[in-house]
Amino acid sequence: MFTERSGIIVWVNDLKAAGKQLEKYGNVHFISKKLHYAAMYVYTNRLDETVKQLQKLPFVKKVERSYRSEIKTEYNSNIPDKTRFYTL
Repeated sequence: MFTERSGIIVWVNDLKAAGKQLEKYGNVHFISKKLHYAAMYVYTNRLDETVKQLQKLPFVKKVERSYRSEIKTEYNSNIPDKTRFYTL
């Protein structure tokens, strides 16, 4: 039902150009005026070609990929739960 998306960080020189032109490549989530970057989401199946196209833009310094989907988010705790000892 939902298509997979990946996050990327685009470091830019010109914020005005970034705000207008990055919308073509995916969903722009946030643009930092202080640190000059844009956080955006693109479709995972088109990630490589989108990154190559973004790197060719004249106002782009660097494009970084988010590794959040590859990080394990399920945690196991071998320590028993002691909350029942501290109840009133």
